[in-house]
Amino acid sequence: MIKLLRVIVVFLMFRIDWRKLFLVCSILTIGSVLIQISSLPYPLTEWISPPQPAISFYKPLNTAVHLGQSQSLTVGIQLESVQDAPVVVSVNSSAKLNETIVISKKRKRVSQRRRRSNTAKSINMVSPSSPPRILKKLPSHIERYISSLTPDEALAFAKRDIENSSLPSDDDPELYAPLFQNISTFKRSYEWMELLLKPHLTGIYSSEGWFMKLMEENRQFVTKDPEKAHLFYLPYSARQLQMALYVPNSHNLKPLAVFLRDHVNMLAVKYPFWNRTHGLDHFLVACHDWGPYTLKEHKELFGNTIKALCNADVSERIFISGKDVSLPETTIRDPRRPHRNIGGKRVSQRPILAFFAGNRHGRVRPTLLKYWSDKDDDMRIYGPLPSRVSRLMSYPQHMKSSKYCICPMGFEVNSPRIVEAIYYECVPVIIADNFVPPLNDVLNWDAFSVIVAEKDIPKLKEILLAIPFRRYLIMQTNVKMLQKHFLWNAKPVPYDLFHMILHSIWSSRLNQIQIPQPSYVQFRFVCAFVSVISL
Repeated sequence: MIKLLRVIVVFLMFRIDWRKLFLVCSILTIGSVLIQISSLPYPLTEWISPPQPAISFYKPLNTAVHLGQSQSLTVGIQLESVQDAPVVVSVNSSAKLNETIVISKKRKRVSQRRRRSNTAKSINMVSPSSPPRILKKLPSHIERYISSLTPDEALAFAKRDIENSSLPSDDDPELYAPLFQNISTFKRSYEWMELLLKPHLTGIYSSEGWFMKLMEENRQFVTKDPEKAHLFYLPYSARQLQMALYVPNSHNLKPLAVFLRDHVNMLAVKYPFWNRTHGLDHFLVACHDWGPYTLKEHKELFGNTIKALCNADVSERIFISGKDVSLPETTIRDPRRPHRNIGGKRVSQRPILAFFAGNRHGRVRPTLLKYWSDKDDDMRIYGPLPSRVSRLMSYPQHMKSSKYCICPMGFEVNSPRIVEAIYYECVPVIIADNFVPPLNDVLNWDAFSVIVAEKDIPKLKEILLAIPFRRYLIMQTNVKMLQKHFLWNAKPVPYDLFHMILHSIWSSRLNQIQIPQPSYVQFRFVCAFVSVISL
């Protein structure tokens, strides 16, 4: 641009007088500055031009714009690699979206006033209902805007909005704020997930528990058109691989890893989607202990794919905290009635301080039993629950009658006792160094659990007794409020375990998206450019 202007100025010096030259230079200076400003990234333009109203999907959520639900959009956009270049979202498009939202709000208010005036007599004795959580369909203007973005642009747009969210903590009666690290961020992120997320099913459609079953039956998040997908689901079962390929007592998991490697290589040859991002936008869900070890033979699967794993052990350097998802390990004894026996006794009917019963395997449980088995009436610590004890009180009854439920790691870091404790309204006490608790990207585990270092097992009772009773009451209440987020439902409902896992996967993908930051170099360049041309 500077070279072109210099050429024009030199040319004009031989053609016109100095007055005309000064006029032309002034016009060129103003025009070039406007061009440079308009081409700057969105945050930088706010420093120079008047700021546009902040994009907010929260206020319209109770009026004209609500994100997601069963009739959510199928957004026709194409995948792009996040490795090529930072994603830039048009500032003008954002302004149009703001204008659309304001118009929609005004129209909605007018229609609401008309309805209130026509039905005032009939609602005098009825308290107003709570605002709906989400609307069935977005206005067509916003549909068209979002559908004009590529998946990465849509994710970048959502990420910027999520980072700037400031929803009131009591906005949604279905959510309990103390359970979350930042409920405003989670709420906004969850709404965007409902609107945008479209995982695509690929590969062999076998079953890996409830998640795979519900994902295959889902119509809100699944699309059959891969060009509309934000994520690609790799539905494989580590358990089925074990049953089919593992030689008993061989301690050799390589045949399972080789099979999975060859399967992913087949997908990469047959379909173009893996190669576009080298697996960055693919995810898998595996709860078997061996799930992480079956990934080692494929470098991209191991390093790039989002892994939702029950065996979330950072010391193994397979699970990557911040990228991968820690999966809750759940035990469902009756698939037709997954909520059977859930609940617990009130605090006054929990005379046992702490309870554990389980097999003596791994490095932690032998130490736990050494210090506390049959040592203290307040600490009901057993190996397998003895028959003399189970005849009087079953395993679930023990958990329902205990203040704290001890959840030590076994061979691997996770334990189904964590979720069982939540089901039975018992505060979980997690003993597993290097373990990333389930859904830790959004949940505040300090609010409803106790984490004890393995070296502090000898001081376990002292640690529990040091917790003030008031603090225990808060944690136990939070556990009850947390239950809904750890429940499987035959038909998924908002914020249940299926949606929470899916949100964590969505959030992991969102974190990969890079939003352009204001460039100090670009700003200084524009200032220097203006100064040079103005001389």
